[in-house]
Amino acid sequence: MDTSKSLCLITNIGSHYRFPIFSEMAKNFACHFYLGNKVATPIKKFDYTKLEGYRQTLKNVYFGPFYWQRGSVRLLFKPYRYYIIDGEPFCLSSWAILLLAKLTRKKTIAWTHGWYGREGKIKRQVKKLFFSLHSALMVYSEYAIALMQKEGIPRRKMYCIANSMDSDKERAIREQLTCSDIYRQHFLNDNPTIIYCGRIQKLKRLELLVDCAAAFKEEGRPVNIVFVGKDVEQVNIDQYAKDKNVADSVWMYGPCYDDEVLGQLFYNAHVCVSPGNVGLTAIHALSFGCPVVTHNNFAYQMPEFEAIRQGETGTFFEQGNAKSLKQEIECWICVDADKREQTRRKAFDEIDRKWNIHYQTEVIRKVLNET
Repeated sequence: MDTSKSLCLITNIGSHYRFPIFSEMAKNFACHFYLGNKVATPIKKFDYTKLEGYRQTLKNVYFGPFYWQRGSVRLLFKPYRYYIIDGEPFCLSSWAILLLAKLTRKKTIAWTHGWYGREGKIKRQVKKLFFSLHSALMVYSEYAIALMQKEGIPRRKMYCIANSMDSDKERAIREQLTCSDIYRQHFLNDNPTIIYCGRIQKLKRLELLVDCAAAFKEEGRPVNIVFVGKDVEQVNIDQYAKDKNVADSVWMYGPCYDDEVLGQLFYNAHVCVSPGNVGLTAIHALSFGCPVVTHNNFAYQMPEFEAIRQGETGTFFEQGNAKSLKQEIECWICVDADKREQTRRKAFDEIDRKWNIHYQTEVIRKVLNET
């Protein structure tokens, strides 16, 4: 397929983590990128000017929960054949693009979360109409695809795109990783270490993790916890740890964007725990061989939960239940060195199987060839 000037991607923002996959798209498909300037919730952007194929920053104009991307609709009159857009019904300009594409015989492809499983009646109807207007749907998870199929959306037009981070860089780092005393140096003990990595927010329910640490301490089996991330909502989890008398077992590491450092932190931890939903944290942890524990209410999860294979790359606990969370943590902190190494290998295999930029590139290639 001749992809010269064929593919146009329009998205609400160039999230920092998507630079590697966008770069791969530019290399493989001569893709041109039109990226929004901001979203309602602050997200770290990459430097747009460093992306090959970058063409323009679009201004997102908000009307409550809805927004319009100025300059996006006129792109339908440029010589592109395929348009990848956010599968987000709240973007009003996307509706205009979809309708105009029908008139101009252009192909529109959603890159979308699709269904969550908690949509009410009105939202279900709106989403069904919105997705019906697309030529194809690239959906993050098989879970969402199954829900959408039940809603009557044809399976043949849906493709699982999964998600990725800087997978090539992370693979190179992981090949150099070895066990170290990074936690012993800080905590001055050999207790099992649990890691959380991500923004510290109320919806992440991190107090449940501290409750588990307090319960383990009462049993005479103390654990360490390292929180890697910025407190963006004044959660004050460190004060909660003091109140629970486990402050000496908690390391408030702060934000870190250095994958070599993060690789060491994940590789040497026993388990990564995200008591609220888990998103790219799961991919980050598994990329460096760390199993993941999160809750089992998938309607309130992010699509990356699918990288967790029960008992192999992680486990699920009953949402909001500290006792259930403690039981799942216990499964991972009690393993011996051989079992821990087996888990690392399974985590690497899962990332290499699906959660990387090369898998995503081949999915996009298939969509373009079949649409």
